[in-house]
Amino acid sequence: MEKILIVDDEPFIRENVLRVLGDTGYQVLEAATGGDALEVVAQEEIDLVLLDLNLGTENGIDVLREMKLVDPDLLVIIITGYGTVETAVEALKLGAFHYMKKPFKADALRVIVKLALQASSLKREVRAIRRGTLDFFESLPMVGTSPELKTIFKQVRDVAQHPDATVLITGESGTGKELVAKGIHHFSARREAPFIAVNCASLPLALLESELFGHEKGAFTDAKARKPGLFEAANKGTLFLDEVGEMDPVTQAKFLRVLENRQFRRVGGTRDIEVDVRVIAATNRNLRELIREGRFRDDLYYRLSVFPIHIPPLRERRSDIAVVAAYYLEKYSRDMSRGFEGISPAAARLLEAYSWPGNIRELKNVMEKICIMHRGPLLLPEHLPPDMAGGETRPSSAGLDAVLASGGGLEEAVGAFERQLLRDALSRCGGNVLQAASLLKIPRGTLRYKLDKYGLSG
Repeated sequence: MEKILIVDDEPFIRENVLRVLGDTGYQVLEAATGGDALEVVAQEEIDLVLLDLNLGTENGIDVLREMKLVDPDLLVIIITGYGTVETAVEALKLGAFHYMKKPFKADALRVIVKLALQASSLKREVRAIRRGTLDFFESLPMVGTSPELKTIFKQVRDVAQHPDATVLITGESGTGKELVAKGIHHFSARREAPFIAVNCASLPLALLESELFGHEKGAFTDAKARKPGLFEAANKGTLFLDEVGEMDPVTQAKFLRVLENRQFRRVGGTRDIEVDVRVIAATNRNLRELIREGRFRDDLYYRLSVFPIHIPPLRERRSDIAVVAAYYLEKYSRDMSRGFEGISPAAARLLEAYSWPGNIRELKNVMEKICIMHRGPLLLPEHLPPDMAGGETRPSSAGLDAVLASGGGLEEAVGAFERQLLRDALSRCGGNVLQAASLLKIPRGTLRYKLDKYGLSG
């Protein structure tokens, strides 16, 4: 119930306001003097103050100023029968929400009070979101200003409000998929419960099922005692499964049962165990392609991707590169006392020109290495690793000199560049021709022709 304080030296005014607002569900408190009002504001959680400008010998503007010192966010509506334009402007400058002249109609007062309390509630909500965002991103830095990242932030907050919704996060290695998962957990009603992460690719297939679901004593040779699994450990909280595409078919089937029924059995067990867990899965693989290859269940894919979030690679949101670099440069410079205060424009251009195949993880490591090897105050081009000192995506005079020195011409240089580009695309996609063609935005047949042309196939 919202608390409203009416401050007026005339008893009948206080009684009138109490009569008008008392039957609308508000708790109305009274004060006849500025001193009494300040005491109430200091002791109570007041949502709204109705403050008269003329409190006998006291000036309401002075009382408003004192109230704002006690609580800067306090919502105040000024009421007076002797107001001028000057006093109204002064009150609004001091943070008053509205200015009403006596006599006022009951309906008008109800409407203004309702609007003021709605505005107050919205402000509190925004402040809480900002505090939560700052707390989260200070401890789990996912920084940037690109439209793509802002969309992800909104998706994180939206799905966090639905604590049972399953989420599938996709993106290249190093883009921050676990950070997004932690953000969803942080903003959700499950935040006080455990967040447990497991990388499905880091465990042998024979151990993954036991790790997730636990096992009973004697379930296999080394099972000398009962062991609860990660689903039980994450009960009431969030279980994050990274590289879910590496899960074997047997574990996939058991995993699907947990998602659908919230029940499972330990390895070697005979009774069902119920859990209340939000599952967030992540992958850098193309799960649809794995489905076509018969390596991933389509029903599991659709159950996982209730709410998909895709994190674009760093090269597709270049406006974030300098922001992320500055963040980690400041962090490591502070930790190592290296005195860096910023990044020079020339170095920033080189950072933004580089393709960052390792995404944020690679950028973070580069900033750490720079702080180990160099001192500030400014990060300069010569501090950058050799492979980005010339800007990977930009031609340079050194490249032209190399072509001339080799005795070749434009055709040879373009061929060498294209050959290297194909090698890099295949490497990044693990040799998968279809993914490499998609990455290069060319038909698969065209890619196969070029691979044959340069002797890169088979």
